[in-house]
Amino acid sequence: MNELTVLPVPPGAAALNVLPQLASILDGAAPAALPVPAFDQRETRRLTDALRPGDPIDDGIALVVATSGTTGVPKGAMLTAAALRASGEATHARLGGPGSWLLALPAHHIAGMQVLLRSVLAGTEPVVIDVTEGFDPAALPSAVEAMTSRRRYTSLVPTQLVKALDHPGAVAALACLDGVLLGGAATPASVLQRAQDSGITVVRTYGMSETCGGCVYDGVPLDGARVRIERDGRVLLGGPMLASGYRGIPDHLAFAEPGWFRTDDAGSLTDGILSITGRLDEAISTGGLTVVPQVVEAALNEHPAVRECAVFGLPDERLGRRVTAAVVAEPGTLPTLDELRQFVERTLDATAAPRELHLVDALPLRGPGKVDHRALESRFG
Repeated sequence: MNELTVLPVPPGAAALNVLPQLASILDGAAPAALPVPAFDQRETRRLTDALRPGDPIDDGIALVVATSGTTGVPKGAMLTAAALRASGEATHARLGGPGSWLLALPAHHIAGMQVLLRSVLAGTEPVVIDVTEGFDPAALPSAVEAMTSRRRYTSLVPTQLVKALDHPGAVAALACLDGVLLGGAATPASVLQRAQDSGITVVRTYGMSETCGGCVYDGVPLDGARVRIERDGRVLLGGPMLASGYRGIPDHLAFAEPGWFRTDDAGSLTDGILSITGRLDEAISTGGLTVVPQVVEAALNEHPAVRECAVFGLPDERLGRRVTAAVVAEPGTLPTLDELRQFVERTLDATAAPRELHLVDALPLRGPGKVDHRALESRFG
């Protein structure tokens, strides 16, 4: 049994420095590694506190990739080299063959890490756009021009595509690529239509850290991937790219059935095509990341002007879902959205801060004192 090590991933072009270690990881010649953002000490501390590098880990584990949640305690999906290889090879097979990749995502998350891993498998060096200070679509034309392989790909989240569609040079650059993988959140139909009308080859992906990233492309499972729908509509995923469980949580219900991962998504299969209809839990997928409402509510409840609150998601063309708060204010107070956003950002990631505020006289309830989040979504959505 070996020990989990830390893999600091630098920002920008310096991320390429980790390629030799990733090659060793894929070959099974390096110890298990936990990718962390070298530029973000607070996030690094959050991940290391939860996932305990230095402690023993099962032999065969190559990477421990944190789930994308920006609030609460992260879980670490334990991925083997075989799972990572299966994912990368199936991706290239579906897209039409190996090629060069453009990295425009944080590389310590699974989607960005997969861009680096696929590049290693393809024997190519990725081109990198620095997104440390945010995604700038103006950087796309020169980045795409620097890609020299016959086939060229990138991976984006919907918020990046929305920005790119407002920049003519970025649109032209993306239209030159053989595939733009789009995942991490639901994409509004209007955005997809605009992209397709602009000649961009969008490939909608579905998956998560627990499946080495996307394992269903445009509703069709990759080679080897399996999809099953339970009676309650829950989506289950299986196949060679499946994680070996969560770090330190051997009995987690998500992996209770050998060979399958129980998602929190509801969906349907029609003629072998998977459609995702929504979340079975109350988590909000916003901008490709996940916000847990209860954690944001706990933060808001510390504000002196907040008597009661509920946090929920509403459809958003740019983010997929936007974090929204309904607040019952203390008498004589009138908290503003900016005030509450700044307050939340003192303790949580900015992604968790509400982007919309509704002051209400009372919160709708269902059962004995339980807030009815769906009623709020219906009322304000």
